[in-house]
Amino acid sequence: MEHSGSFKKYGDAPVFGDIGTGTMFDAYVWKQNGRLRMDVSWRPKTALAVTFSDDGIHWEDPVITLECDPSAGENNLNRNCVIPDPHGNGYLMWYTGQYWEGSHGKSWIGIARSDDGIRFERHYKAPVLVPETDFEKESVMNPFVMYENGKFRMWYAAGETYEPNVICYAESDDGIRWEKYAKNPMFRCAPENEYEQNRIGAVQLLKEDDGYLMFYIGYRDINTACICAARSKDGITDWQRVPENPLVMPTPGGWDQDSCYKPTVVRDEDGLYHLWYNGRRESFEYIGYATGRIAE
Repeated sequence: MEHSGSFKKYGDAPVFGDIGTGTMFDAYVWKQNGRLRMDVSWRPKTALAVTFSDDGIHWEDPVITLECDPSAGENNLNRNCVIPDPHGNGYLMWYTGQYWEGSHGKSWIGIARSDDGIRFERHYKAPVLVPETDFEKESVMNPFVMYENGKFRMWYAAGETYEPNVICYAESDDGIRWEKYAKNPMFRCAPENEYEQNRIGAVQLLKEDDGYLMFYIGYRDINTACICAARSKDGITDWQRVPENPLVMPTPGGWDQDSCYKPTVVRDEDGLYHLWYNGRRESFEYIGYATGRIAE
């Protein structure tokens, strides 16, 4: 991987996270009340946090939104998605609960709710999604949820716990009871592409005029990753990878020289995509920022 992808990175340093915060990873950025909101995983705290920005570059100090619940079998919490509650005035969060013992782990998806979007409490004690099939292996994780036409729609990663293998899809009437897509996995890696020959992971979708644009992680190997995108008319079938792939790649010698993970994207009125991702160099992992365009 000798270049940095088709998107242009901002500067040569992360825009959020440093030695003081420790690892910040797998963010979800969206617009809330005219500002940019980042829901982010805070590894040293084994918790989820939120921060806000006016320009996407300068972010406020993080505030914890949800912590681990050992009584629920969790010793780690990460990879969440927050949306306004379509049936009320508060906010709903779907998150990844994990249990690690040594090198072995398992993951599931839970739901939490908040009145103010900051202090969340578990909305349902049990997981709302668990691994059940051979390809889901021991983990389902990294939920991304939209509410459309009276349905909650979830795209999620599944497979191994350290890094997942495939992308799947499910629907729900209430956000708690989910029906998985019968033809999962919805999206697999394309081994003919050098940058995603090993596995894929993460996911965020944008609804556009002609369908859906999905951003995901492509893995050359389990330790080397980049950011990619694909289009679909219905968000489920007939995915077409965009010619601009890969969008963001590790920069040799840079702060993200080993891997670029978990894209989260906001599109502005001029059609420019603003993309945040977590970059890794050795064990240090923070949030970077890049911008670019993708042909219709």
